[in-house]
Amino acid sequence: MAADLQSKYSKLAQEYSKLRAQNQVLKKAVVDEQGSSTSLKDQLKQRDQSLRKVEQEMDSLSFRNQQLAKRVELLQEELAASEAKGKKSKHRGDSPSQQGLQAQIVFDEDLQKKIQENERLHIQFFEADEQHRRQEAQLRARLEELERDSEQHQAVVDGLTQKYMETIEKLQSDKARLEVKSQTLEREAKECRLRTEECQQQLKKYQTELSRQLEKSSSVILEKVPFNDTKYSDYNTLNVPPHNRRHQLKARDVAGQAVTFVQDLVAALLNFHSYTEQRVHIYPLDSSIEPISPLNQKFSQYLHENAAYVRPLEDGILQVHQSITEDTVTTLETVGKLKEFSDHFTSYTCFLQKILPYQLKSLEEENEASLCTSALSSKNRELQSDMRKMTSVFEKLQNYITLLALPSVRPDALSQSSSTAVFTQLAACLHGLQDAMRELSKHYSVKVTLEQELPTVTQKLSTTNECLLSSLVSLTSCSGKQQPGLLRVVGGVRAEGRRGALNPLQAESMLGNKKQAAAYMLAIRKPRPESVPHSEALSNRRVLTSSTESREGLTQQVQQSQEKIARLEQEKEHWLLEAQLGRVRLEKENRRIAELEAQLSAALGGCPAPSPSQRRAPLPRPGWRTATRRRGGGKDPTQTSSLVGMLTVTSSGEDVQDEQSREELIKTHYMARVGELTAQLQVSDSKAVHFHAECRALAKRLALAEKCRETLTEEVKAANRNISGLQDELTTTKRSYEDQLSMMSDHLCSMNETLSKQREEIDTLKLGSKANSKKNKGR
Repeated sequence: MAADLQSKYSKLAQEYSKLRAQNQVLKKAVVDEQGSSTSLKDQLKQRDQSLRKVEQEMDSLSFRNQQLAKRVELLQEELAASEAKGKKSKHRGDSPSQQGLQAQIVFDEDLQKKIQENERLHIQFFEADEQHRRQEAQLRARLEELERDSEQHQAVVDGLTQKYMETIEKLQSDKARLEVKSQTLEREAKECRLRTEECQQQLKKYQTELSRQLEKSSSVILEKVPFNDTKYSDYNTLNVPPHNRRHQLKARDVAGQAVTFVQDLVAALLNFHSYTEQRVHIYPLDSSIEPISPLNQKFSQYLHENAAYVRPLEDGILQVHQSITEDTVTTLETVGKLKEFSDHFTSYTCFLQKILPYQLKSLEEENEASLCTSALSSKNRELQSDMRKMTSVFEKLQNYITLLALPSVRPDALSQSSSTAVFTQLAACLHGLQDAMRELSKHYSVKVTLEQELPTVTQKLSTTNECLLSSLVSLTSCSGKQQPGLLRVVGGVRAEGRRGALNPLQAESMLGNKKQAAAYMLAIRKPRPESVPHSEALSNRRVLTSSTESREGLTQQVQQSQEKIARLEQEKEHWLLEAQLGRVRLEKENRRIAELEAQLSAALGGCPAPSPSQRRAPLPRPGWRTATRRRGGGKDPTQTSSLVGMLTVTSSGEDVQDEQSREELIKTHYMARVGELTAQLQVSDSKAVHFHAECRALAKRLALAEKCRETLTEEVKAANRNISGLQDELTTTKRSYEDQLSMMSDHLCSMNETLSKQREEIDTLKLGSKANSKKNKGR
């Protein structure tokens, strides 16, 4: 631990020295920039001074120009006066006019010279002014740029200073934390030393006790045991093998976990191969637009057959799980279904070897596409190496699983020490599979990111890439879970505490003897009087009480509902009967009206029409309870009894027929109602039986659901513990990678320094050799 702290302190010191050197360089750059800014300011001052001088010269020139202009005006006035005088004195001689002309010529020449000099001075002044303005603009722009650079450098210096201060504070806090951690580790180390001393003392005591027991046992064996069959494997196979029920339950539990892991792996592999087939049809050529290459067609055809090789893995592990029960002896020699799982795994490995060349060629075809960049080509090459690595890892797994399944065919094919070595190599191979899947997922995620930047990428390709990436992530997680799962299931089937190979026939005979012994014990066991435990009786009483109360409430509800149904049925019967009677009366009235109309028409044909009072006379209705006389001869009323009761009716023939028809209608109606009620009663009885059975099934399902909930709660807790462990492992791995990167950067810096030194030495040696050669030539 002290060495680790020392190495960490040395790394921190190196980082601090690097940051300090960088700070010195930045300070030097800032000082240089400040010096250059001051020099530029001095130059700007000099330019201002020269500008002031030029402005003064310009003022003097303008003053002289004004003087010359005044002189020219005076000369012009004098010239005009002289011309006026010349006009007045024309009559005079030629000599004065010649003198005036000569004077005028002289003045004109002098004026021309002054004008030319003034023009030249104006041009020089304008050029000097323009040059000064340009220089001033350039210097101002340069000054602004330097000021911005100075501000940027100052901001960088401030940021670095703040960063260095934060780094120093962080290092100080890390130092304090590491000191506290080192103190705690020292205390723990002291406690561990004390515990080791105690354990050593206990170990010595146990060793002495065991040596004494060994001496006693060896003396007993030498004196009392004439024949020791455990020395020879042939004799040892005749012994009855032990049957550990706890080992069997553990093996079955572990096999169940392996089933879950293998099912997840199978689902991930199916998704991976299916989405790979879908991608082949989309990229680099879309099969819906143009035909793909023959290589990709063959590759797609092989990928379409992946379920025939992947699904048997799940079936094989399920058969292994089903073959492990409480009543079996589970060892590598007795688990025959492990051989079938090995065969299925071998067929899947052959399938991977068959599709590997097509997969590599397909990636090469993607590299030959017109839009494939150099970064995408490099990622495709990395994916090719990852696919080779994955196939080789599956081949190694297939070899080790074949070795583990070999004892079920040949019991003496694999010794105890060899099986331990196979388990160790299998663990390393599973770890390699997890690393290969992680690398494949990482490289493919980078490839998907690069393909998203292409201009011709489609939504279908993006969706397929995301699905393929998710299948690779699930495959990585499944391969990580598979390592402990497969190791535990194979280690679970290994016999504990045996010295030789176990024959399956031997295990079968042992189980047969066990069943015979159990049957014998069951036969000689006397039946005990049936009784119920007190706790179960209390729970049954509570259930019975609650069920009785609920049954009474339901019974009351059923009675109320039945009474209500009966009342409604009576009302329905009454209104149905009333409706039928009204229908019969309506028919009779219609017939009587028809007869009366016929009689009326006949009477109108042979005799006078009846009076309106006779037409409006009420007609007697059938079924009246009072005795009435009908027109055309009435009869005495009579009483008739039927199923419904007593009814007083008239004794005409038509009324008798009406009573019979009404009686028949009532009979048919009540018989139909009886049949309907019987059918409803049967349906309700069947529904009640069905609901009772369904309630019992729901109660059982509720109990099973409670058990399943408890098991799922335990699995969730285990998964949370596993997640926390994986997070801790991830943090440690990330920290180790960061340390390795820092060490590699330090090593790279040192290598660059040594390389620069070697180059300087080579240059000096070359110069020395040239100088020596020149000296030799000079001599």
